Amino acid sequence: MDFAASEPGATATASALAIKILIAGGFGVGKTTMVGTISEIRPLHTEELLSERSVGVDDTSGVESKTTTTVALDFGRITIREGLWLYLFGTPGQDRFWFMWDELALGALGAVVLADTRRLEDCFPAVDYFEQRGVPFVVGVNCFDGARRHDPAKVRRALSLNETIPIVLCDVRDRESVKRVLTTLVTYAVEGR
Repeated sequence: MDFAASEPGATATASALAIKILIAGGFGVGKTTMVGTISEIRPLHTEELLSERSVGVDDTSGVESKTTTTVALDFGRITIREGLWLYLFGTPGQDRFWFMWDELALGALGAVVLADTRRLEDCFPAVDYFEQRGVPFVVGVNCFDGARRHDPAKVRRALSLNETIPIVLCDVRDRESVKRVLTTLVTYAVEGR
């Protein structure tokens, strides 16, 4: 899959297709960074500063330096070729914003569940959400600096994932790494339908 960076034409063609992909996972796992790394347009972010209201509500252990949070969604776009675009929707990570997931998931081809092995339990709700709704997903293990690297087979066991669900080690700050994750998802979702 070739991710070109070009603007869609001004005229619509009968074969134009936009593919919707969700980027989900726990608080501070790198969803906003992933969308920003790969989007060819300036991404839309709904980031707000963490406030006193989040104390005792948002678990910032492991991400103590995080000062902002997504309160609605992140949005980015990638042109695959003329008439074919990927639209990326980053979901909010905190429980109190999950009501938005049902709306964001409508019409999605699939999802990337980002995981941080230092806080693996934070991605369980996203895995459960997509499994329960039959939405194809892959797990992207975001390899944070200084975090211990785990074999994908161990991550699979820890998450109790079916053998067919792809697990991809990635660095969401690296464009090529994000491309691999998205290519894996699209291939998996299309082949599985």
